Amino acid sequence: MSSWRRHAERHRTDRIGWLRAAVLGANDGIVSTASLIVGVAAAGAGHASILVSGVAALVAGAMSMAAGEYVSVHSQADTEQADLARERVELDKDPVAERRELAAIYVGRGLESGLAQQVAEQLMAHDALGAHARDELGISELRGAQPVQAALFSAASFALGALLPLAVTALAPEALLIPLVAGSSLAFLALLGAVAARVGGASALLGAWRVTFWGALAMVITAAVGMLFGTTG
Repeated sequence: MSSWRRHAERHRTDRIGWLRAAVLGANDGIVSTASLIVGVAAAGAGHASILVSGVAALVAGAMSMAAGEYVSVHSQADTEQADLARERVELDKDPVAERRELAAIYVGRGLESGLAQQVAEQLMAHDALGAHARDELGISELRGAQPVQAALFSAASFALGALLPLAVTALAPEALLIPLVAGSSLAFLALLGAVAARVGGASALLGAWRVTFWGALAMVITAAVGMLFGTTG
C-alpha cells in the first residue's frame, strides 16, 4: 500500500466575493429597514403606514444595493481589463524585459536568482499573460471582479434581510412594535454576524458583536429622530 495520501486542504478565499456581497446586503437590509420602521413608529405613524414604509425601503434598498454593487465591481473589472491589455502590449513589445521583471518578483519572494529565472521562463512559456496577471498585477480567476454575481447576491440578500423586520412588523401588535422589531432585528444581526464570521474563519463572537453594536446604534439614532419629528410635527 502506497504511503502517498492526497493532500486536501480547505481554504476560504473562494468564498470572499459572494460572502462579502451576501453579508453586506443582508446586514444592510436588516439595519436600514428595521431602523426605518423604528423611526417611523417612534414618530407616531399608524401600523399600515409603517408597513408601507418598510416595503418601500425593501424595494428601494435592494435596487440601490444591486446598482451600487454592480457599478462598483464593474469599475474594478474595467480596471483589471485595462491592466491586462497594457500588460499584453508590454509582453508583445519586450518579452525579455517582462521575464526579468517576473523573475525579480520571485526573487523578492525568496527564490534564488537562477531558480527564479527558470520559473519565470517556464511560466511564461506556458501562459505569459496569466503569469504576469497573477504575480505582477494580483489578478486571478478566483479574485477577478464579477459584477453580475455581486449585484444579484447584494439585491437578494438585502431583500432577505429586510423581510425579517418586515415580518415582525406585520405580526407584532402596535403597542409592542418598536421593542419587538428592535429586539428581533438585533438577534438576527447577531446570528448573521456570527455565521458570517464562522464561514470566513474568524471569531463568531466578535462578528456578532460588531454588527449588533452598529445595528443598535442605527436604531437608537433613527428612533430619536422619529421621536423628535413626531413631537415637533
